[in-house]
Amino acid sequence: MNHWPFIVAAYALTIIGTIGVVALSFVRMRRAERQADALNRRD
Repeated sequence: MNHWPFIVAAYALTIIGTIGVVALSFVRMRRAERQADALNRRD
């Protein structure tokens, strides 16, 4: 039995998931920074 297709699929899902989490974190971080800047400008 060849296990390589499972191994490649597992690595691919892990890499895609990691990229997705990093991208989502970046977008949310940028939004939070904009909101913080808006709060500071109001003072």
